[in-house]
Amino acid sequence: MTVAVLLGVALGAGAAASAAGVGDPARGAAIVANRALSQCTLCHPAPGVPAHLRGNLAPDLAGVGARHGRDALRERLLHPERFNPDTVMPSYGRTEGLARVGPAWRGKPLLDAQQIDDVVAYLTTLR
Repeated sequence: MTVAVLLGVALGAGAAASAAGVGDPARGAAIVANRALSQCTLCHPAPGVPAHLRGNLAPDLAGVGARHGRDALRERLLHPERFNPDTVMPSYGRTEGLARVGPAWRGKPLLDAQQIDDVVAYLTTLR
């Protein structure tokens, strides 16, 4: 197979996986650890993230998969204000009905559907 065909197959599989709500835990771990991309560890301590890069404003992500199921984790990423009306946690997949959105992020989700699936898949592994 050519590289173009392999890339097309991989992209198609990713789109199908996202539509099905299936994520890759390894990609999710990388997204969570990437402060510039997800911003998770600005506030949350997370397993595998060096201590000096872990936030201390929000609950530790260690064990979050034992505390919440897949659907609840997804809901917390998409609608964090439903769990805490005063939260400063951003909504990762929505662009409408938000407050305090920086100009660079207006109209753009922080994470796309596949990235959200990947993060949820990773968080469910944290037992």
